[in-house]
Amino acid sequence: MTIRVLDPRLDPELEPLVLAKALASLDGATIGLLDNAKIGTARFYDRLEELLKQRGVREIVRQRKPDSSRPVPRAMLDELARADAIVSGIGD
Repeated sequence: MTIRVLDPRLDPELEPLVLAKALASLDGATIGLLDNAKIGTARFYDRLEELLKQRGVREIVRQRKPDSSRPVPRAMLDELARADAIVSGIGD
């Protein structure tokens, strides 16, 4: 009997993704907040934005996906690209 294992990740033939290095400091940073349009995310990000600004973040770039089940539209990715770091999460 043969067992076939499926890999749900990105193409296994490509280079593996590598996490970006952590910011040395939040002072003066621009942070992106990507809201996936699930219940609770906006409220969570409201509070997170307050906390980040208290810790020296200069600017917050917030984007909200039109639908939680679809990929982020290109225009939103372009806007988020100016951030030093991005928080992307869910809030059910």
